[in-house]
Amino acid sequence: MTAREATVAGRKIVKDIVWGAILSVGVDEIDEDHRKLIGIFNILNHAVQEGESPEYLAATLKELINCTVWHFSHEERLMLKHRYPEMAEHQAEHRDLINSAQELQQELLSADKAVADEHIVFLERWLTEHIFTADLRLGNFLAQKP
Repeated sequence: MTAREATVAGRKIVKDIVWGAILSVGVDEIDEDHRKLIGIFNILNHAVQEGESPEYLAATLKELINCTVWHFSHEERLMLKHRYPEMAEHQAEHRDLINSAQELQQELLSADKAVADEHIVFLERWLTEHIFTADLRLGNFLAQKP
């Protein structure tokens, strides 16, 4: 199940992403990475809702981006090992996702702004849409491998 938006006192509140079968790509090591990324996303989401300091929010966003970079590297190693035919497209999507997250990070740092509700909505879509599309195709391919 993915995060859902609700409006409370005029603010968009994003509920946690809850791990479930719908997010599974059917490959344990990729699913485990995704669980970790979702956990960090939820920590960031709570920190925004609880009004944590901009420094804490920036550190948590940095952790999310760093773990995502590591995870993408992990996926790409699996793609190489199993000669995934859609590897170039998947890698391009990884680069685009990281670039968009780093642009958000730079925007927040340069403007000395804190992570806000709209950034959480962006990151939730950034994470789940990739899992639902490219990673699911990769999982289906890897599930056919011995």
